[in-house]
Amino acid sequence: MLTLRTINENPEEVIHRLSKKNFDGSGIIRQIIELDNIRRKTQTDLDALLGEIKTISRSIGQLMKDGNKEEAATVQEKVRLLKETSGQLSTTLKVTEQEIEGLLVTIPNLPHESVPPGRTAEDNLIERSGGEIPLLGDDALPHWELAKKYDLIDFELGVKITGAGFPVYKGKGARLQRALINFFLDSARDAGFTEVQPPYMVNSDSGFGTGQLPDKEGQMYHVGLDDLYLIPTAEVPVTNIYRDVILDEKELPVKNTAYSACFRREAGSYGKDVRGLNRLHQFDKVEIVCIDKPGNSYERLDEMVRYVQTLVEKLELPWRILRLCGGDLSFTSALTFDFEVFSTAQKRWLEVSSVSNFESYQANRLKCRYRNVDRKTELCHTLNGSALALPRILAALLENNQTAEGIRIPLVLVPYCGFDLID
Repeated sequence: MLTLRTINENPEEVIHRLSKKNFDGSGIIRQIIELDNIRRKTQTDLDALLGEIKTISRSIGQLMKDGNKEEAATVQEKVRLLKETSGQLSTTLKVTEQEIEGLLVTIPNLPHESVPPGRTAEDNLIERSGGEIPLLGDDALPHWELAKKYDLIDFELGVKITGAGFPVYKGKGARLQRALINFFLDSARDAGFTEVQPPYMVNSDSGFGTGQLPDKEGQMYHVGLDDLYLIPTAEVPVTNIYRDVILDEKELPVKNTAYSACFRREAGSYGKDVRGLNRLHQFDKVEIVCIDKPGNSYERLDEMVRYVQTLVEKLELPWRILRLCGGDLSFTSALTFDFEVFSTAQKRWLEVSSVSNFESYQANRLKCRYRNVDRKTELCHTLNGSALALPRILAALLENNQTAEGIRIPLVLVPYCGFDLID
């Protein structure tokens, strides 16, 4: 969430930047400033009162020692009344701080200055693209038909076992899925990311720390009896490793990668765009997470984008990178680049990765800090990216590589699969 310092230093700039996300912050920003003024005055009054209580209390013992019991009793009564007042001030302070935090968590992150204006995905800017879109015949099949033809994925069986959006991968389909996971993990480790294996459920503090709560609880599966949430992405548990942690500057940047299953309710999703692997309730993904100093975070973002680009290039997929406009940015992101690959049989682009810089927005929630060379603590910047999400990558691989002989496997995956053709 935004810091009070950011809001107080230039409220008009904050309001202006929030408008790029189509968020009207004028009323709530001014309300927070008013409450913060109350908080500051209350804290000042409370500190002065506690100091007075401490000073007066010291005199009671001496008065008793000198035999001035009546005067000591008078002072004791004064201390009692001052403590009642201090208790009231403490209550006011606590309530005011809760009100401020309750408002802060409803405000999205400020977009970076390079974020283009716009309201929908149609306003996103294409940064660059690469790869060749293959020419397929009129008889080319979408991936859900290919999965059935070659017995790779059973969508109906998933419905029987669990429900729609929980496919069962079979035979070479399962092996290709595992090959992609191992390829992504090995590539991340080669790029300097340390692999971790996180839990698939998190508590509410972790959901709050990365911004899923209280904004997106309706999109997460909630285990009510234990008050735990199934993770929507490995970003949540991995970033929360550093919740309430003060890192030393020499430890930065922190670079982690993790494979996990991901769970999303995707409430309200329907239509042709959700067929097959296009939108699932459970899917696999390899995530990369970085934590760094504020001055280095955009260099780190560029590095992560270049890294994800190498993955889609090695998979021989046609790709493009989009700079998201203000209206398409997530609640917590300051700047996001989306990767899309072209699905030739479906004749459309499929999003397979988002690489984002959250600046200090998550770190402020997480209390994730670092100690600089002057031994002062500052908030870190956090970043994450999909590297990569498997379902739509698999869909594009199946569709784009279909031939009369079968489905060709990209060369980089053959050592992981153990086969070069699905026939």
